[in-house]
Amino acid sequence: MTAVHNSERSYEQRCAQAVNALHSISYFTPDLGTELQRFGVTDPLSVYLACRSAPLGAADAPLVTAVFHGFAPAFVAERVPAVWDRVSPKQAILARQKAIGTALERLLGSEVVRSPQMAEAAKLAGAAASGGLFPGRPLYAANAGLEQPDEPHIALWHAATMLREHRGDGHATVLGHVELVGVEALVLDCASERGMPKEVVMPQRGWSEQDWSAGQHRLVERGLIDGAGTLTARGVALRDEMEHETGRLDRAPYAALGDAGVEKLARYVRELVAAAAASGAFMPQLREFFAPDADAWDRL
Repeated sequence: MTAVHNSERSYEQRCAQAVNALHSISYFTPDLGTELQRFGVTDPLSVYLACRSAPLGAADAPLVTAVFHGFAPAFVAERVPAVWDRVSPKQAILARQKAIGTALERLLGSEVVRSPQMAEAAKLAGAAASGGLFPGRPLYAANAGLEQPDEPHIALWHAATMLREHRGDGHATVLGHVELVGVEALVLDCASERGMPKEVVMPQRGWSEQDWSAGQHRLVERGLIDGAGTLTARGVALRDEMEHETGRLDRAPYAALGDAGVEKLARYVRELVAAAAASGAFMPQLREFFAPDADAWDRL
């Protein structure tokens, strides 16, 4: 594997960052919870697990834990498959499409979601999303099997979701190769200057302080972080290698667009995410990541 530094990030990587951020809006706005509350699903983390795993069907806890990779097994088992007694996978899929449609229109405005630029972005993202590879990518393949939404802003989100899961499935393969499983991958990421805060990640993935400390200890033993929880030179190199390999495995969708198409999609989606963040789409701890200036985005 070959290390790649921030300054060398390609438009494919920046586009991947942007579509991932667009996909995640659904989990940081109240609309998804409102839709699933109709079915009696009120726990926010059950909402997340149900709506993200719904394309797989009524999956059980081991399957969801396997494909999501970074969640504590007991945390998932507390919620899956019990959540399917309240809402079916088909209902969850329809609920998430309705929710993101409502959220994007509120955050961006009717003029933006009905603009020719939105329609063009949906077509570009759809072309990229249809160019992915199925083998070894269960979440991508499951989302690819869903019906394409008609409204451009929802279609853009759906394509962004496919692209996010394509990259995520490939990243899970890379993590397995370097033997970073579960909490260890999260600890390493949070130790990076581009990682999200531990206080955001740890409870959202169901890990305890004891789990986190044990993961830190194992990474210290491997020489990837130091006693203060900071990445060592070896840890920085490994993280750069993983990013490079994840990007290498994620090239197929963006090759379908060509350089000009990828750059156009990346710039437009970044503008949308920045506008959504300015309208309050994300929790305060994350909004700095989605500021419109390039430096903030390059920290992702």
